[in-house]
Parts: sequence; structure tokens; C-alpha cells
Amino acid sequence: MRAQPFLESDALGDPLEQFRRWWQDAQGVVPLPEAMAVATATADGAPSVRMVLLKQADERGFVFHTNYESRKGRELTANPRAALLFHWYELGRQVRIEGAVEQLADEESDRYFETRPLSGRLSAWISRQSEAIPSREELEERVETLRQHLGEELIRPDFWGGYRLIAETYEFWQHRDDRLHDRFQYRRDGDRWVRERLAP
Repeated sequence: MRAQPFLESDALGDPLEQFRRWWQDAQGVVPLPEAMAVATATADGAPSVRMVLLKQADERGFVFHTNYESRKGRELTANPRAALLFHWYELGRQVRIEGAVEQLADEESDRYFETRPLSGRLSAWISRQSEAIPSREELEERVETLRQHLGEELIRPDFWGGYRLIAETYEFWQHRDDRLHDRFQYRRDGDRWVRERLAP
């Protein structure tokens, strides 16, 4: 399956529908299909990249959550654009998505935060993401202190929430054993999508 062809006749006209088709193919085959790399950059263009989890994908865009004061949060404030990469090795597939990024409305972030297990809500509160910290023990002590004082009722901290990438380009990449990989790019042109094959 890793080297199956991906031809013009296989490529759908709507890139979101193509993503959904490949996403379904990845379920039960790829251990964590929602894992994606998110690349951001500073205002002067210095890049950084890390893995996060996709939480929602629809006509509005691709959603992930983080600490707004983390490195990626600071970079998205200074330069609100990003690139996503899904790498589904078992299928020999990659999907790249690029576009502008916006912060979710508080209500959307609140709804997601309420679905997180208590441990995830506690960690969001106590971790000053991307800042230096003396030890793991200090993190664990902060969690225990917060747990004792607040119990199960934890609202979302105002420094933590969601972002949505609004897709402007997609690229679908299919591995081929002869290294002549199949690549299709979709780029937005007004209210329509233009699809073109790219050289491998």
C-alpha cells in the first residue's frame, strides 16, 4: 500500500475532501494519524517546528491547542502564518497544508478544554510552556498543589487555547518505489481550488 499510485483520476476536486479520504485510510493503520508537525516563524523569518495533535478539521480550517505564551504562540502573534505536515509512513503519504492562522474564540477553546482529562487541564495551568524550569519535581509539586486547592473544577486559563489554520495551499504526496513520487498541489484562487501535479 505504501507505493500505490496516486493519479489525476484519484485526486478529488476539493482538497478538504481529499484530506478526509486519506484521513479515513489512515485510521487503524497509522498509530497516531492526528499527529502533525506545525512550523511557525518569527517576525524576521527564523523558523521553528514541533509536533502537536490535530483536534478538528473542517471547512473553517485545522485546529490545534497550546499555551499562547509558548514559543509557537509568541511566533504566531508576531507572524500569524504556519505550515502543517502529516507524515503517514505506513501508507507512504504526506500531507502539507499552509495558510494564515487565527486564534479561536474563547467559547470554542472553553468547550475543548472541558473535554480534557483532569491531568491535561492541570498541566495546562501549571506549565509555563517553553520556559526553563529547575526540575521535573517542581512541575509535579505545582500539579499537586493546584489539585488540592481546586479539585475537579478547573476552567481554562486565559493564556491557553486554540488556533485555526485557514488553508491556502495543500500538497498530497504519495510514495513510489521508483522515487517518482506522486505529488498534487491545490492552491486557492478566489473561491475555487486549482490543482496541479508537481515534479517529485
